[in-house]
Amino acid sequence: MRPDGSAIDMSAEELGDILTEIGLEVEGIDKHESIKGGLEGLVIGYVLERKKHENSDKLSVTQVDLGTGEPVQIVCGAPNVDAGQKVVVATVGTTLYTADGDDFQIKKSKIRGEESHGMICGADEIGVGDYDGGIMVLPADATVGMAAAAYFGIETDYVFDIGLTPNRSDATAHIGVAEDLTAYLAINQNYTGGVKKPEIGDLKVSENTLPIEVVVENQAAAPRYAGVCINNITIAASPDWLKNRLKAIDVRPINNVVDITNFVLHEFGQPLHAFDYDKIKGQKIIVKNLPQGTKFLCLDEVERELNGEDLMICDGDSNGMCMGGVFGGLTSGVTESTTSIFLESAYFEPMTIRRTSMRHTLRTDAAKVFEKGADPAQAVEALKRAASLIQELAGGKIASEIIDLYPNPVAKNQITFAYANVNRLIGQDLTKGDVDAILAALNIEFVEKTETGGTVAIPTNKFEVTREADLIEEILRIYGFNKVEIPTTIKSTIVFSENPNPYQTRNSVADFLANNGLNEMMNMSLIKTTYKTLLPIDESSLVFINNTSNQNMDLMRPNMVFSGLETILHNQNYQNKDLRLFEFGKSYLKKENGFDETEHLTIFLTGQKLEENWLNTDKSAVSYYSIKALVNNVLGRLGIGSFQTSVVQDEVFAFGLKYHRGPQELVTFGRVSGELAKKFSLKQEVFYADFNWGNIFKALKKSKVVFQEILKYPSARRDLALVIDKNINFDEIAAVAYKNAKKLLQDVNLFDVYENEERLGKGKKSYAVSFVFQDDTKTLKDKDVEKVMGKLIQTYEKQLNAVIRK
Repeated sequence: MRPDGSAIDMSAEELGDILTEIGLEVEGIDKHESIKGGLEGLVIGYVLERKKHENSDKLSVTQVDLGTGEPVQIVCGAPNVDAGQKVVVATVGTTLYTADGDDFQIKKSKIRGEESHGMICGADEIGVGDYDGGIMVLPADATVGMAAAAYFGIETDYVFDIGLTPNRSDATAHIGVAEDLTAYLAINQNYTGGVKKPEIGDLKVSENTLPIEVVVENQAAAPRYAGVCINNITIAASPDWLKNRLKAIDVRPINNVVDITNFVLHEFGQPLHAFDYDKIKGQKIIVKNLPQGTKFLCLDEVERELNGEDLMICDGDSNGMCMGGVFGGLTSGVTESTTSIFLESAYFEPMTIRRTSMRHTLRTDAAKVFEKGADPAQAVEALKRAASLIQELAGGKIASEIIDLYPNPVAKNQITFAYANVNRLIGQDLTKGDVDAILAALNIEFVEKTETGGTVAIPTNKFEVTREADLIEEILRIYGFNKVEIPTTIKSTIVFSENPNPYQTRNSVADFLANNGLNEMMNMSLIKTTYKTLLPIDESSLVFINNTSNQNMDLMRPNMVFSGLETILHNQNYQNKDLRLFEFGKSYLKKENGFDETEHLTIFLTGQKLEENWLNTDKSAVSYYSIKALVNNVLGRLGIGSFQTSVVQDEVFAFGLKYHRGPQELVTFGRVSGELAKKFSLKQEVFYADFNWGNIFKALKKSKVVFQEILKYPSARRDLALVIDKNINFDEIAAVAYKNAKKLLQDVNLFDVYENEERLGKGKKSYAVSFVFQDDTKTLKDKDVEKVMGKLIQTYEKQLNAVIRK
């Protein structure tokens, strides 16, 4: 309501837009009806006449008054239909829904020669009861012509699906969202009505007959612990209004007591738990930690092994009854025979709850609220609300005083801010009055106020508001993001950037790879803990993360190969076998003095070399030379041409090469070892290149791209077949050639390898090598080339013990 008395009326869509603007992003709006379809098109009718169908023994022809002044004829197959009954009629055009969720429309029809203009319904056919073999007969006082939705009190509402971010601990429940919405409306639409909270008075003890002692041994994990005993409870089904509200938010109704705790959880954002009083040994509650490895039988009938850090709610014999704030036990909960309960309302330390929840993979609604930071100030208020509802709906009587152990109350966080900083960060000129009004609407009070700003106390439900920037964000949310003006002028400054620019270089390489048919992948830096056993990595150097959203992924990747192989496996499972992938990312290792984050560029190739089509007759797969070509082309594009080469064969690579400058590794590439591929269940060869991007960038700074004109003179080629020892690799042959013919030699290439012990001898192989010569000043003559070739042959025979095949 506004000051002038006018009401604020808005559609569900308009309300959704406001919620999104204040940081509560609405991901969907669903119309909820307590009965699907809302009984639209169904009315109360009166059967005027019923006669037997001439062409059927089981059908009846009825005349029904629907309150329109003219009766309609309806053919009915129910055995209990008769004149003088008040019934529910689905008129022509009405859509009915089956129990399986299917729908069908009532149409005008002719049944065995008799016209039928509707359908007289059974309770199960309209969703208000179970099948009993006949139609639903209403009491005589039912009003003919009345809409069935009004008669049965069908509730229609809208459910807003909010994508709650981790920093919004104040909006984990309906009242919190309502308070945020009220603040926005007060500032932007002059709303003065406030939030209508349920009226909760002091609980009156009917009879103090259920003594209970509570001891909190771990006060750090349970700063506040409250509770009350209630007896004379009758466990039964909840009333329809409570069931409907729970169903609307996808919470399954169980019984009145459990439903009330769930209702208050979503109303206040305060988790509650009800213990069967008679099952609490010694009538004593102990909040403590149990020894590592203690077995605990949970509500889902799964026995879990406790960690020493798990906070437990125990009985007087230190038997676990509940994982505090996470999950209840099987033997202490409310059952149909429960008549007395101890109702718990506590504030648990967020990190303690999150660790337990993630450790045991128990992502309950209560745990999700506690880990965001519940409001300790409302623990007793929510307890009173639930106890009052239990009195009302379950006949309970308050049988003890409220216990509230809160030795060290959580203080409101105090933040000092400046008005100038508010305007600077928001980019809008807000007056001091505007800022003060927004703070008041958010229930943020001044502790000290000055001309330039002040110190304010943050309500305890805003767990994440700890800095001036957080406070200014709260002000901006309520002021309205859309009210911040878009500047009409563009301001720019001259800035210095590195040359070469790291971002441009990365994008240039990414564009090059994409243009060559590779797809970029972006993997998480977290990998499965089980991967640490796949390679011999010292566990002390691994970086583990606590409290990840996925308990199985709590290891920062020590190298890039795991992420790539996981991606290939995922694609393989979806029948995508021909893959050309690259990724820019980081690996993480622990060092003595901190952590090492290494930047990488990785390339993965597997499957066929070329895409399958009718023109492609080459069905060959990618090979070592496919990955080598890409590596050389990337380095060539960056202008990095001088480096040393070493052979690689380890747990990752079955075979490969390393390009390096002394100890500084540039790139390692080759075929992934069969054993590692097998551990990932990969069915085809994978080729992998790992660029140390940091070292690449260092080399790039020292390299220069040299341009030269195309040579005018022809080149000359000579081939040699060298029989050498198997331990000699091609790089040694190339190095000898470049050293002895560097002025004329343009290229050395290995174009054939031949191995045959019978012809070549044991431990021998034959390399067929081509040499390309060129002079940029003249056309080479044969004698010039032969002179160089003769020198090369002598050197190969002397240094490598090579034999020249003729």
